[in-house]
Amino acid sequence: MQDLALDLCRALVRCRSVTPDDGGALAVLALALDKAGFATQRLTFSEPGTPDVGNLYSRIGTGAPYLVFAGHTDVVPVGDAGRWRFDPFAAELADSAIWGRGTADMKGGVAAFVAAACAYVARHGSDKGSIGLLITGDEEGPAVNGTEKLLRWAYEKGERFDHCIVGEPTSQHTLGDMIKIGRRGSLNGTLIVEGRQGHAAYPERADNPIPKLVALLSALTAAPLDKGTPHFGASNLEIVSVDVGNPAFNVIPAQARARFNVRFNDLWTPDTLAAELRGRLDSAGVTYGLTFEPCNAVAFLTKPDAFTELVAEAVAKKTGHRPTLSTTGGTSDARFIQAYCPVLEFGLTGTTAHMVDERITLAELAGLTDIYAAILDAYFGKD
Repeated sequence: MQDLALDLCRALVRCRSVTPDDGGALAVLALALDKAGFATQRLTFSEPGTPDVGNLYSRIGTGAPYLVFAGHTDVVPVGDAGRWRFDPFAAELADSAIWGRGTADMKGGVAAFVAAACAYVARHGSDKGSIGLLITGDEEGPAVNGTEKLLRWAYEKGERFDHCIVGEPTSQHTLGDMIKIGRRGSLNGTLIVEGRQGHAAYPERADNPIPKLVALLSALTAAPLDKGTPHFGASNLEIVSVDVGNPAFNVIPAQARARFNVRFNDLWTPDTLAAELRGRLDSAGVTYGLTFEPCNAVAFLTKPDAFTELVAEAVAKKTGHRPTLSTTGGTSDARFIQAYCPVLEFGLTGTTAHMVDERITLAELAGLTDIYAAILDAYFGKD
């Protein structure tokens, strides 16, 4: 089982699957799953203005309960490959680690749960339920032609999931120290103030939009959005860009704009949050324009229950410590899955994810594979 996880991880890393390119990654998984008896389908989704994306759906068994693992094989660009210790797509073994883009986020996690699932079927068959996989190549990209459409396709085919584990690198410092039971929402906005361009020496002839924008940003950030909830920290608004497009010192610009991002908890929906922000801006007494990007990331929570406890207990038995249940971090494809079944996220440590010299230790990959195997045993009642 651990050998298969290592072989799969290295094979996947050698696939140059920089989003949205597949690079052969899905074929690697399909071959391993077909050998284990899974029924696998490859699907490509498209939409005007976005790249076509390959996805994979695989299942073994026909009955309930149905546990599905989810993940992605696409990776972020490597940046300057010359700064890496090894070729980012060579999957070199050195210093008891596997080096390469995607090892942590999240080809290592995918390899671990595929290996664990194949080993479980080899030992026990699939008579007590079903095991499935949802794999996309569109998590690091726009997330338009990936998991969301794959879920919809499966639902229309009559597939019904009981629980899902997403193999994102949720561990913070050591394997198994954190499980994600939800995620904050994310809302992006652009604020625009119009003025009148003019000479800086004659301000009376111009209308400087910058002080007005400053007043608006002060109104947005003057007070906390909330104090948090039992499972979520306080929502936070971050101004991420301020721009006037003005390279000159002697010109008052005609327009000023700012962009901001809000990571919000379960006190808010995108609509109620937008209304709150508009109210704050209105209080500044300044004319402004405000637009919000379409929001496909709402806050969600998988309330702790027997499934959460089963996963936490499996982690504790293998690692010797109980994981923290958390909703911190950015967005993931769990935001789509939560509409279809309870979902948890659990995987490797992500300390090198997206970095130069991304890597995972051999021991951590083996440990994660063992934990996924223990979860399968506990879920289907196999000792």
